[in-house]
Amino acid sequence: MVEQPRHAPLDIAYSPCPNDTFVFHAWAHGLVPDAPPLNVTFADIDVTNGMAERGELDVLKVSYAVLPWVLEEYALLPCGGALGRGCGPLVLTREPGRDLRGATVAVPGERSTAYLLFRLWAAEQVPGGVGDVVVMPFDEIMPAVRDGRVDAGLVIHEARFTYQRYGLHRLADLGEHWERTTGLPIPLGAIIARRSLGGPTLRALAAAARTSVRMAWDDPQASREYVRAHAQEMDREVAEQHIGLYVNEFTADLGESGLAAVRGLLTRAAAEGLVPPLAPDALTLPR
Repeated sequence: MVEQPRHAPLDIAYSPCPNDTFVFHAWAHGLVPDAPPLNVTFADIDVTNGMAERGELDVLKVSYAVLPWVLEEYALLPCGGALGRGCGPLVLTREPGRDLRGATVAVPGERSTAYLLFRLWAAEQVPGGVGDVVVMPFDEIMPAVRDGRVDAGLVIHEARFTYQRYGLHRLADLGEHWERTTGLPIPLGAIIARRSLGGPTLRALAAAARTSVRMAWDDPQASREYVRAHAQEMDREVAEQHIGLYVNEFTADLGESGLAAVRGLLTRAAAEGLVPPLAPDALTLPR
C-alpha cells in the first residue's frame, strides 16, 4: 500500500458550526507540528455524508449513522468528532404534546445520526408511525415548524439553546431517551479518513486532530475569530454554549465508552434493519 507523503495537503470537509471550527482551527492554520496542511471545504452534515458515500475527499466530518455505508473505504478516527451526554437532538412542535401519528416531520438528513435516533425513538413512541419525512438544512427546520409548513422538526446543534425564540415546544429529547435506555453517551458526528492512506498515516492524522483539540482548549481565544467568521448570525453566547456542549473529553479520545456507544447505536439500528451490519473490526484503525 502506497502511503501519502507526510506533508502533502489533505482535502477535508467539516461544518461551519462552532464546534468544528474550534476543534480544527489549529490544524487548519498550520499550528499543529508535523501535521499535513488542510484544504478545507465547509459543508453541512448532510452534504458531507453524501461526499463520504461518493468517496470524494480524504478526511470528512460525517454522521455516525452513515458509517455502515462508508467504512469499507474510510476508517474512523478516534478523536475530533462529537459525542457526549446531554447533547442529543430534539423533536420540536408548535403545540405541546403534539401527536406525531401521521405527522409531517422535517429532519436534517436521511443518513444523519439525529434521524437514526428519531427512527429508533418513533418505533417505540409513535404507534402507527409518523407520516411524511422532509429533509431540510438544519437552520431552516425551526422556521418551517413555526410557520406550520411541517408538523414537527428534528433539530440539532445550537437549536437546543434557541428553539424557544421561535415559540416552539420540546416534544422529546432523543439524547435523553438514548442515555436513559442504554446508559451510553450519544454518538453524533465522526471524523473519518481514507483507509488507502495507510495505518501509520491514519494514526498520525488522529494524533493531529487530538493535538488540535488540546491546543484549542489551551488557548480558546486563538480560535475566536475563526469561529465567529463561520458561525453566520449565531451570537457569541450561543456559540460558546455550542462549543462547551459538543467539544468534550470524547472529542479528544472516544475511549472504550465512546466506542461502545457507537457500536451500541449501529448494532441496535442494524437489528432493526435500519443500517447494514458492521464487521467486527470495522471501527478499528488499520495497522
